[in-house]
Amino acid sequence: MITEKVYFRDLRAIAYQEAWDLQSALQAELIARKRRNRNLPESDRETLHHYLLFCEHNPVYTLGKSGAKEHLLLSEDQLESGAYEYFKINRGGDITYHGPGQITGYPIFDLDDFFTDVHRYVRTLEEVVIFTLEEYGIVGKRIKDYTGVWIDVPEGEIQRKICAIGVHLSRWVTLHGFAFNVNTRLEDFKNIIPCGIQDDDKTVTSIEKEIGRKVDMKEVKTHLKRNFAALFQYEYIDQ
Repeated sequence: MITEKVYFRDLRAIAYQEAWDLQSALQAELIARKRRNRNLPESDRETLHHYLLFCEHNPVYTLGKSGAKEHLLLSEDQLESGAYEYFKINRGGDITYHGPGQITGYPIFDLDDFFTDVHRYVRTLEEVVIFTLEEYGIVGKRIKDYTGVWIDVPEGEIQRKICAIGVHLSRWVTLHGFAFNVNTRLEDFKNIIPCGIQDDDKTVTSIEKEIGRKVDMKEVKTHLKRNFAALFQYEYIDQ
C-alpha cells in the first residue's frame, strides 16, 4: 500500500558544493522535524518530507570517509588548474568521479517510514538501476563484496561497473546516493582508482559505451523515477 510522498527535484547541472549543501540542509530539516514530533500527539505532528534529487555535476572527485587519498592520481598542481574539483566527504566508500553525462541521485529519505535496514536500502538503490538498465537491453548485476551495479558479462571478460553507490545515515535519514554513468566521459576515471578497486579485471562503463550511442538523459531520469517509486512504494510530488 502506497502511503508516502516524495518531493522530486531535477537540479540539472549544479556545482558539487551547492548540491551537497542543499541535501545536507534537507536532511537536517527532516531530522529536526522528527525530533519535534517525538513528544507531540499524533494530531499535532508535522509532516515529514522526503526528497529525491537528480543532477549532473561539474567534473569532480569525491573521497568517502573510508577511502584513501592515494587513490586520487592527480597532483596538487593538476587539481589547482581548475579542471577538476575535489572533496573529502562523509559518505561511505572510497573515491569516485562525477561529471556531465552522469546522473547523480540523492535520496533524502527517513527510513523509519520505509524500512530500517541499511543493507536493504543499498540493495534497493542497486535494484532501481538494474531495472533501469533493462530499458536499454543491458543486464545489470551485483558482485559479491562490491557495492554498486555491474554489467553482466561472459566469464573471462573484464567486469564493468556502471553505477557507484555511497551513503550516509543520521537518525535513519539518508544522505548522498548513487552515480549512474549514462553518457559519462569515461577517461576522467583514469585520474583515480575508482572505488579503490585495483583489480586488473575490473573497469568502468556507461550506457553509451555499452549500446554504442548517446542516450537521452531526460528519458533515463524518467525510468529511474518510475523504478524508485515502484520499489520504495511512494508517490511523487514534482518541485
